[in-house]
Amino acid sequence: MSDEIIAEVRAVKDALAAQHNYDLRSLFVAIKQGEAELEAAGIRVIPPPGSPANLPNTALQRSRFARRRG
Repeated sequence: MSDEIIAEVRAVKDALAAQHNYDLRSLFVAIKQGEAELEAAGIRVIPPPGSPANLPNTALQRSRFARRRG
């Protein structure tokens, strides 16, 4: 089964990696520079969530046992 969205995402990911010679450090620096430019333009960049272990009340954990009856 071929999904066009997945194929497009993978193509974009591969193109970005190729621009940075498949170097993760270079890609990370470029992402951070892009975030800094967005923040300088007044756009709020939302940080990634913390460790899932520190989030005891996530939607996934709430729904995981939602159907169990005591």
